[in-house]
Amino acid sequence: MLLIGLTGSIATGKSTVSSLLRSEPYNLPIIDADVLARQVVEPGTYGYKRVIAAFGESTPDLLLPTSSPSTQKAGLDDGAKTEETRGRRTGQPINRAALGRRVFGSSPSRMRDRKTLNGIIHPLVRLAMLRHVLYYYLTGHWAVVLDIPLLFESGLDIFCGVVIMVAVSDPIVQMRRLRERDKGLSAEEAEGRVGSQMAVGEKVAATQEKGERRGKVILNDRGMEELRREVDRVIGEVKKEGGGPWWRIWFWGNPLAALVFGSQEVLKSWWARRRQQSSKNEKARL
Repeated sequence: MLLIGLTGSIATGKSTVSSLLRSEPYNLPIIDADVLARQVVEPGTYGYKRVIAAFGESTPDLLLPTSSPSTQKAGLDDGAKTEETRGRRTGQPINRAALGRRVFGSSPSRMRDRKTLNGIIHPLVRLAMLRHVLYYYLTGHWAVVLDIPLLFESGLDIFCGVVIMVAVSDPIVQMRRLRERDKGLSAEEAEGRVGSQMAVGEKVAATQEKGERRGKVILNDRGMEELRREVDRVIGEVKKEGGGPWWRIWFWGNPLAALVFGSQEVLKSWWARRRQQSSKNEKARL
């Protein structure tokens, strides 16, 4: 089974590409990291409790009020709860907008908070992704798409046989799309969210460093029809190239051989990344 990493900076159209890959004629299973990130912090989960422990006391609006439709449906009475038990017993959902304001941005405090949040969520998301990958492998799918916005930042690209990067060539287009999508964002908040991720140009460069076979770039600067043609072109290339021998062994259904060969591929990717990083550090010192 081929693991296809799908990534792209915020508001570049990655979710649209993901929807196209999920639909006819591709019908590829999608493992969406954003969806899993929400699931692992749902009320009552281990991740939920850790987020509240880390940010609850210093973020008064971290939890949605009990008067919201989601908590009213559960029949909860805010007046019967003390501040100490607020969220732990009621199961109030996390206010993602408030948490976003807390962690997005380039100031040292926000970067520190973002690192703390990522340290809670990322391991849980990776575990959930592994369970999904095993399920799709056992059910005989030829490929699965790992939809991960922070694919390179998290280092998960080394596990992917192919990486598809969705990008826009003009950062102004990216900012405009973000504010059109999230109407409540101010210009400063939008800049903070864009700045918290690796720049589009860096992601494109990282994708291209993987080589023509393993790295594919889709520029989403035009309309929907052009995007459909780009997706069709890339998937056609992936099928033709086959994703390398690792994919073929997985597809033949030999788990032991897949594990051995897959481990070799991961080590090769890890070593290539380390050499690239060493080269960049060396250039920075000159």
